[in-house]
Amino acid sequence: MVFPLLLFVPDIGMLGYLINTRAGAVLYNAVHHRAIAVALYIVGSLLILPVFQLAGVILFAHSSLDRVFDYGLKYSDAFRHTHLSD
Repeated sequence: MVFPLLLFVPDIGMLGYLINTRAGAVLYNAVHHRAIAVALYIVGSLLILPVFQLAGVILFAHSSLDRVFDYGLKYSDAFRHTHLSD
């Protein structure tokens, strides 16, 4: 029941766009990068930290869902300019 609610937490990365497009892109990409999600999950597994494991799963699922809807990692010039739009 908690998973669907937590699935939207990574969108907090869009708050960087309140500063400027560069800060927004850096923060958004950091929160939406699948390698970071996998690393979090692995660290959580090795250190037996279920919170890290959950965070990794949530980040990976959210990033994958974003890719399905054609939202990619951002370039610093504009929010809509992504690695999928090239």
